[in-house]
Amino acid sequence: MTDKGQTDRSTLITTRRNFVLTGGAAVAGISALNFLGGPATAAVAKRQLKASGDGDVGILQGALALEMEGIAAYTIAGGSGLLTPGTLKVALVFLGHHKAHRDSLANLIIKAGGKPVEPKTDAEYTANLNLGALKSEGDVVRLAAGLEQGAANAYVGQVAALKDRSTAHLFAQLSTDEAVHWAVLSGALGDSVPAEPYLFG
Repeated sequence: MTDKGQTDRSTLITTRRNFVLTGGAAVAGISALNFLGGPATAAVAKRQLKASGDGDVGILQGALALEMEGIAAYTIAGGSGLLTPGTLKVALVFLGHHKAHRDSLANLIIKAGGKPVEPKTDAEYTANLNLGALKSEGDVVRLAAGLEQGAANAYVGQVAALKDRSTAHLFAQLSTDEAVHWAVLSGALGDSVPAEPYLFG
């Protein structure tokens, strides 16, 4: 991977971790890459945060938006024709995981009296994640690995802020799934195992 690729991935990971750490900023439908060069959305974020409330529900809404973004990325990139059958098979397994995550988060929001955030359109996800720039299977896998690592960091970083223990347990489970996805994708890219401990959070 080039230095630029490493820098872009590092920025993406940090941005996605902050995405949930802000207490649900993703409720505004702001994608990770939107922070890297998209239009200003601070006013929208404030309005949506006020509507969703603070605490666990706001965090759950942010997590739900992240899962919807992941679902869109796998669905759109998976249908691009860039993936070989073996890679597509793995992508579909991960897509199934993200759909289950989405459903668990949405159910918790509903039980808490909230209304789950709505997904954006495929066109919006394509623009925000710059999916049109993907030209090879390697590009798709590299993007997915960055999204998964960022999501794992986001979930790990938010566990301590959750008041409900069962929700915190769910976030621990979600972070583990994301970490497994990242490890598989990183292995496929031929990336070396990081020498530092505490890879997430």
